[in-house]
Amino acid sequence: MNRSDTDPLWELPRSESKVPTRRESARRTSTARRSGKGRRQPAESDPIARVVVDVPLAHLDRTFDYQVPREYDADAVPGCRVRVRFAGKLVDGYLVERAATTDHTGRLAYLERVVSRERVLPPTLLSMCRAVARRYGGTLADVLRLAIPPRHARVEAEPPQAPAAPPAEPPGDGWGRYPRGPAFVSAVREGRAAHAVWQALPGEDWPRRLAELATLVAGQGRGAVLVVPDHRDMARLHAVCVELAGADAVVALSAGLGPAERYRRWLAVLRGTVRIVVGTRAAMFAPVADPGLYVVWDDGDDLHVDPHAPYPQVRDVLILRAHADGAPLLVAGHSRTAEAQLLVEAGWAHEITPAREVLRARAPRVTPIGEDFDVARDEAARAARLPAVAFEAARASLAAGAPVLVQVPRRGYVPGLACAHCRTSARCRHCAGPLQLPGAGESGVPRCRWCGVTDAAYRCPACGSGRLRAVVVGAARTAEELGRAFPGTTVRTSGGGDVLVEVPARPALVVATPGAEPVAEGGYGAALLLDGWALLGRQDLRAAEETLRRWMAAATLVRSAREGGRVVVGAEAGIPTVQALVRWDPGWHAGLELAERAELGFPPHVRMASVEGSPEAVATLLDEIDLPESGEVLGPVPLGEVDEEGRAERERALLRVPREDGRALAESVHAVRAVRDARKATDPVRIQLDPLALV
Repeated sequence: MNRSDTDPLWELPRSESKVPTRRESARRTSTARRSGKGRRQPAESDPIARVVVDVPLAHLDRTFDYQVPREYDADAVPGCRVRVRFAGKLVDGYLVERAATTDHTGRLAYLERVVSRERVLPPTLLSMCRAVARRYGGTLADVLRLAIPPRHARVEAEPPQAPAAPPAEPPGDGWGRYPRGPAFVSAVREGRAAHAVWQALPGEDWPRRLAELATLVAGQGRGAVLVVPDHRDMARLHAVCVELAGADAVVALSAGLGPAERYRRWLAVLRGTVRIVVGTRAAMFAPVADPGLYVVWDDGDDLHVDPHAPYPQVRDVLILRAHADGAPLLVAGHSRTAEAQLLVEAGWAHEITPAREVLRARAPRVTPIGEDFDVARDEAARAARLPAVAFEAARASLAAGAPVLVQVPRRGYVPGLACAHCRTSARCRHCAGPLQLPGAGESGVPRCRWCGVTDAAYRCPACGSGRLRAVVVGAARTAEELGRAFPGTTVRTSGGGDVLVEVPARPALVVATPGAEPVAEGGYGAALLLDGWALLGRQDLRAAEETLRRWMAAATLVRSAREGGRVVVGAEAGIPTVQALVRWDPGWHAGLELAERAELGFPPHVRMASVEGSPEAVATLLDEIDLPESGEVLGPVPLGEVDEEGRAERERALLRVPREDGRALAESVHAVRAVRDARKATDPVRIQLDPLALV
């Protein structure tokens, strides 16, 4: 193995100086018996193995050369798992190449063991993982940890199943409602590298549309990867794919599966047994053979960002894969992100949108509170949480026998309190955490959300008032209020740990948090989108985009205006986000967002990296990083956490470069990480490229 005279991590102790364990002695004896000699002998052909070791240190992010023992010559195939001795320890690794020579001039260590002959790291997967690591300034070992599940020996020993028979081409012309839909279907059928951004119709059976594309691809012997945000979407999409393509042709992948089942399904994809992969973000690395389609549904959902380094985003990973494989890509959803709009405006992708006459026939009627006649007559009605128009829509839906969806931004009872006199946020006197009312049975005593201490004698530090008011009302309190307003009507809640999948087509009030809205049989008669100011007023770069995405996800579950469907949104009609919902034009809103971000220098017009850590660690990193000439540093600024002496415990700085210098930024981040790892820096620093939260 390559070593350095300066880095102790690269120094290998001589095996003669190490006292072998009983297991190692037995293994060496067996090796000597097989070879007929006392020492291990290298393989006769291509005796050099280039290995990626599972060490998450940036300065060791490369392959290392080892000798292949003669007894492992047949088993040591490119892509297999191996065990090697690295820096005095046995570590896992992947053999990526066999070679006849090496550039290393010193003594090379032997492979300790070939764990399995299974080629879990084929060249295409290795190339893709390297591309992802380069984009995010991470290490190959970190990406491989996300892409390849842990080995399960018993599952690997199971006999492989025969490949599923190619399914027949699915019937139906659901894509005909979109002017560019048939052209995209033809491109997928012919295997052309078509890229599209799809805006689904309100009430569209989007799982069936995606399953039709996947079945079309699988019928031609190619693979399809369909990635959705959560397990509910995965279950819906998987069921339709099974219906159209057959159970043997489809597999569902998610991180929530058990180790054995996850590895079994992943091996089925790797071996080409199945052609259609449906899953959450864990499926974005699925090693399908001969890929013919990549799909990401609802790419703006934050669940599409992996919380582990290097924090890849599903949409960006699939873009890299589609570009490398020359395969079609579909970015789909009811709404549209600024990143998807950039693909359209740059000409890399075409938009697939419904015809306006079809859209008008399918969309529900959307009414902002500013259009309520009662508001025009009485300005006090503007402050009402449920204006008259909302009550009217709910009563009409219940009278027609249809359920009503009520979307509330926050779960809980009253998760935020403020002084009723001066509106100062109510904070705990012990830890400065926010006060809340946990539930109706708490006797109205506020409690800290952080430390749990109650404060029955709270006094505002600004004005001395002891009266409190709700800043935001949670789903539980909303359900309680609606139960009193609509006596005799069933009220159900969905959110947190109790998420409903679907509700029957009978009168009921369904109170749900964003993302937890159940599907109603036959559609909801009305949807009330409450507390729009709580979503739009968030201090977040993506507040408007995220608000529209959540609103449209709820509104698309409502029946069409021709069937009496009604959506009441609790926000002023003049806000562009509300106008986009009224007009059902997320592409227009995404264009506004992208233009505004370009003017202000925000992603995706630029690329950014966030650096978080202690003030000393952040300052040191900023001094050491070699940014491109176009780069600039914003901050650092404190994150709000202070120590006992009132000093900031953590700070964050933002590194910004033009989009064309994004690769140079990633290389700079990787280089400074390598310096820190080689120096064995003890202060942890979190570096993330293209973070979702910038404000």
